[in-house]
Parts: sequence; structure tokens; C-alpha cells
Amino acid sequence: MMVRCGDAHGSIGGAVETTAATVRAALQIIGVAPGVKTVSSFFLMFPPEAHSGNTSPLMFSDCALVIDPTAKQLADIACSSADSFETLMGDTARTALLSFSTAGSARHSSVTAVREGCALAKAARPELIIDGELQFDAAFVESVATRKAPDSPLKGTANVFIFPNLAAGNIGYKIAQRLGNMKAVGPILQGLNKPANDLSRGCSAEDVYALLAVTSVQAGPDNPL
Repeated sequence: MMVRCGDAHGSIGGAVETTAATVRAALQIIGVAPGVKTVSSFFLMFPPEAHSGNTSPLMFSDCALVIDPTAKQLADIACSSADSFETLMGDTARTALLSFSTAGSARHSSVTAVREGCALAKAARPELIIDGELQFDAAFVESVATRKAPDSPLKGTANVFIFPNLAAGNIGYKIAQRLGNMKAVGPILQGLNKPANDLSRGCSAEDVYALLAVTSVQAGPDNPL
């Protein structure tokens, strides 16, 4: 309510409440930004310093909100995520819509939804660097992309990954965090009228600090928290 009334520029919660409760309060009190149809979330994923491969930050979306997105919702999530990545990281977003199929290698209704979502995102935002459907390795490993998706504009250099559903996204970020030792910051919400973000109930003081920094950037340079 402080954020809605202008007494604060953003909020974080969730250390002692579920994501559902935290997000419900944000949706009911702060509301959705004008023109936004799909509120979604993402994690910023930071590889460990000792990682032998790509050490640049990545974005995983949606890992906390939209359970089974339609093609239109996948397009909305992809466009919002690209914008969020560029705002927060100051780098060009290269967005991959993930699947168990690459460029038509398999047929299934879930693959069709990803392919259609990518087409809708391209039509809405032709300036974005975006492709799908792609398997993770074809989106992230240049040598694999050369074999599996030679015509992809991503060329195996994606930094924003759109998961086909919440199950894949939530499992994916936790595997990267727990087995890959990546630092996961989030879930960070996008599409709200003002910044409001969610912490994991397993968060540390460092996690709170990191999410405060992200929320401050979302609030804008003229509205420091």
C-alpha cells in the first residue's frame, strides 16, 4: 500500500510468505502496468567465477507465475523479458524460446505453442533478436547451434531463456542453482504498475540485498529506494 500511495518506490517480500500470497498482494494493490496483458517473472542467473564457459549473466523466465502459458502469453513473456534484461543488464537481449524440439525436429502441441509464441513475438517486436523453438544446447552452445539450428539468428549465444511452462522453468533454475552453482536472483516480477518483487522462503541476507538492488534499478534513476 505504501508503494501504491507513493510513499515507497518499490517493495520486496516473500521471506516468510509463499510466492502466491506475495504476488497476489502486488496484483491486487499495485496493479498491472498500462498495456500489459501478462504479468510474469524471471530470475537473473549469475555463473560462478570459476565457471570455464560463459560467465555473463543470464535470464530465465517464467519460473514463478504463469503455470501453463498460451502462445500469446509466451510472446508477452518473451518481449517483457527482453526489455527487462536490457534495462537491468545494459546489454542486448538475445532471446530463446525453449522446447524439447529444435526447428521442427519434433511434433507436439507444446512445441506448436512455443513456435507460435515466437512468431507472435517477432511480429509484435521485429527489432528483437529472438528465435524458437530451440533446445537449450542449440540456444546456448555455438557448436551445437551450427549443427541443429544453422539459420537461427542467435547462433548459440542466447542470454534470455523463455521456458515453455512453469514446471520446466522452476526445475531448470533450481538445477542451475544447486548443481551448477549459479547465483539465482529473484523471482523478479515484470508487468506491474510499480516494482514489487518476491523472495524465496529459503533466502539469505545476501539474497535480500541483491533483490533490493534490482528493485532500485526497476524504480528508475529518479526514484531511488
